[in-house]
Amino acid sequence: MIAKDKPFEFIEKPIPELIDDDALVKISGCGVCHTDLSFWHYGVPTKHELPLVLGHEISGVVEKGPSNLEGKSVIIPAVMPCGECDLCKINRSNICQKQKMPGNDFNGGFSSHIVTPSKYLSVVADSALENHSLAELAVIADAVSTPYQVMLKSGIQEGDFAIIIGVGGVGIYAAQIAKIWGGEVVALDVSQNKLDQLTQIGIENYINTSGMGFKDIKNAVKKKCREMAAPINRWKIYEMSGTKPGQELAFALMGIASTLSIVGFTMDKLEVRLSNLMAFDANIIGTWGCKPELYTDVINLVAEGKLKIKPFTELFPMENINNIFQQTLDNKLTKRSVLTP
Repeated sequence: MIAKDKPFEFIEKPIPELIDDDALVKISGCGVCHTDLSFWHYGVPTKHELPLVLGHEISGVVEKGPSNLEGKSVIIPAVMPCGECDLCKINRSNICQKQKMPGNDFNGGFSSHIVTPSKYLSVVADSALENHSLAELAVIADAVSTPYQVMLKSGIQEGDFAIIIGVGGVGIYAAQIAKIWGGEVVALDVSQNKLDQLTQIGIENYINTSGMGFKDIKNAVKKKCREMAAPINRWKIYEMSGTKPGQELAFALMGIASTLSIVGFTMDKLEVRLSNLMAFDANIIGTWGCKPELYTDVINLVAEGKLKIKPFTELFPMENINNIFQQTLDNKLTKRSVLTP
């Protein structure tokens, strides 16, 4: 449980009674996301007053709830819309203003159990568990589903030149999904260790941008584009790092008919020339979470062996939460951390 500016503390609390369409889920794993760091370290306010149990990247088994879900392995969506408002009705449910988010609107997944609305729970197919544990699949709730949704929004097509800026705990899945959809993928990062992981998903084109200026990076990207025989325009750029330098670079790479997708989050502000959007007839799009109805597609990609999760996740006992959060803050971990009760 989090209280502002204090280490996490474990306390025992009685499980509340289920109401309406609630379900009681025994947690298998909960991923550590930079959104959690924003709540814990950077002062981003949660919607629910503190103290609060954080954690929104959750997998587990339904112990109580609707009869059709009891005993099922599930992923709890990080964004659970109301399903009735104007945004939900125009297919923008991921940004529903009445949405419920674990670890933000109510107690989240860094716990043994969670009481959650059952309406949008996504059942995990047995085939997806053949090569992954249910705990490892917790990252589908955000780290995998969020880039999946942004790929859809960006309109990536077969043969598009896809630039992934930052291949950490979220970007590594963006790179995979772009490749699955036929993109010509080049990855950019300042960490060689993260770039080295790309060989496990068959991506050979990357640039270590450490110490490079924007002009040199842009020239290197253009060279990769030529070598890969990709289109010289309409680039698809995905900013996954959530850093000011990453976002500045993403904007600098924007060109004719390109689409820039902002996925990573930072509190830092940028100074950019918005007239570039006009001159290049370009697009900039944001994304928030993922619509619950898309989770099945993501789970199917895992079940079919097209999307790899195991090599990029690492499980830790939940009792190590303070150490793992500090290491995540210090950028000492190359894989997505999942805490297990």
